[in-house]
Amino acid sequence: MLAVVLSLAAAACFALGSLYVDGVSSRVGALQLVRWQMIFACLLTAAAALVLGGWRTVTADGFLWLAASSATGVMVGGLAYIAAIKTLGPRLFALFFTLSAPFALALGFLFRDETISPAQGLGVVLILAGIVLAILGPRGAEGTGRMRALGLGTALGLVTALMQALGNLTARPAMLAGTEPFTAIAIRTCLAVLFFALLLSVPRLRPAAPLAPSDARRIGLSALTGMFIGMSLLMAALARGDVGIVTTLSSTTPILILPMVWAVSGRPPGPAAWAGAALAVAGTALISLA
Repeated sequence: MLAVVLSLAAAACFALGSLYVDGVSSRVGALQLVRWQMIFACLLTAAAALVLGGWRTVTADGFLWLAASSATGVMVGGLAYIAAIKTLGPRLFALFFTLSAPFALALGFLFRDETISPAQGLGVVLILAGIVLAILGPRGAEGTGRMRALGLGTALGLVTALMQALGNLTARPAMLAGTEPFTAIAIRTCLAVLFFALLLSVPRLRPAAPLAPSDARRIGLSALTGMFIGMSLLMAALARGDVGIVTTLSSTTPILILPMVWAVSGRPPGPAAWAGAALAVAGTALISLA
């Protein structure tokens, strides 16, 4: 039950973090946004790990597992995310990103002998169906002009989802060994900072202009909620629950963001979005009670 609560809390933090940077990506670019998020998250989590004494909980094997998690989920996954969201648009990309849940279930079964009950399986299906309704339910033509690039976007979306699942899978052994969550995220993000810093050696990947103070504040708040708090909650959930279940529940961000958008914009979600939310709630209840 605690893993369920932690996973949903992580998803809520991811949703809040995404609201902070709404519109920032169009001004600074997706690559620069991710780079700065990593920098802020690295500083915050490294400081928290130092205060909490978390560095003493890291073993050599744990560090290697977390390095693999950073390479797959953050570095390769981050680059695929940037390319996919430019190709597909945010809405269609979010749809493909939900595939990280079934990928995680399959990987957990293949490599960690993790199995789920029929009730939990039904819960996962209901949650995924709810997410699809929440993403495709709102009206709008976003992404329709990108259909010519759908083949490339599909491949990038699948790579992103697979890398996210692999990142969670490879982090789990380190968390089971007792690595402190803030420290785990510090290792993942600080290694990613080095990777994205190396990309600055490519002239076309350098920022065109300095980061504006207002954008820096919004990115900092996003890193605080989404990566510092949210990812630490996700790591804590992985220490207590199966990879597939945790990944599924933490993927409910498109559902949990609905009331936040309603509160900010004053526009209530449509019927399809509410139906999606109801399915996700039912699926979460099945997983929690199984």
